Amino acid sequence: MATVTSPRSLVLGVVGKGGVGKTTVAALLARAYADRGRRVVAIDTDSNPNLGLSLGLSPEETDAVPVLPRSAVMGNGAGASAGELLAEYGRSTPAGPTLLSAIRVAAAGAGCTCGGHATVRSLLADALEDVDLTLVDMEAGLEHLSRAGGTLAHADLLLVVCEPTRKSVLTAVRTAALAGELGIPQVLAVGNKARTAEDAEFLRGALAADGVPLIAVLPYDAEVAEQDRAGITSTPTVSPAAARELDTVVAALDDAAARLLPRP
Repeated sequence: MATVTSPRSLVLGVVGKGGVGKTTVAALLARAYADRGRRVVAIDTDSNPNLGLSLGLSPEETDAVPVLPRSAVMGNGAGASAGELLAEYGRSTPAGPTLLSAIRVAAAGAGCTCGGHATVRSLLADALEDVDLTLVDMEAGLEHLSRAGGTLAHADLLLVVCEPTRKSVLTAVRTAALAGELGIPQVLAVGNKARTAEDAEFLRGALAADGVPLIAVLPYDAEVAEQDRAGITSTPTVSPAAARELDTVVAALDDAAARLLPRP
């Protein structure tokens, strides 16, 4: 695939209700950008990190990714460049993107993960150098938008992953409202797990009624589900129909970046 130059580095938060396939969609997008010759940094902020698995790392390799410490980006010791941070804490993945792990709960009673969220917020305040896309795979729910300062306060754009259920759409609507309060310029939605034309139509109508733009609908893919059950650690192989929808998502995000961000 030909290399395409992005208008400018984009900070993208991928959010959604639990179970909608958010991490799978985040990994597919990260790989799609990498396949186009973009340099992608994917940040896993889930306290139970699994993004590495979807980018092709084994469970052992995913667990071995070091957690980015708060001292690396905040306080007196925060003197490292973005390149130095990626070299020390980032890990290359078979899918192409560089993976950063920001949060991991490894023991019961380990305490609040607020420090990890503050680290991500500080990291996003200054765009990573020589990176076309910084993709942040957030934990499920809305807490990352309600924390003091907001973990994603410096995101350029939020992508809400929705399945064809009323609860998932309601989460998208609430996300858009909170993003507006944080000053995040735009929220877009992408549908996932659509089994029928009626599923896709439901998402279009329900999201349009609440003013959340829907840019694509990914069909339910039994092979992706089977790969997950089989414990296959790689970015899922998707159907031609899903691949076309992913192309639509990338094009829409590039259009949004061109509108929201100044050109170099």
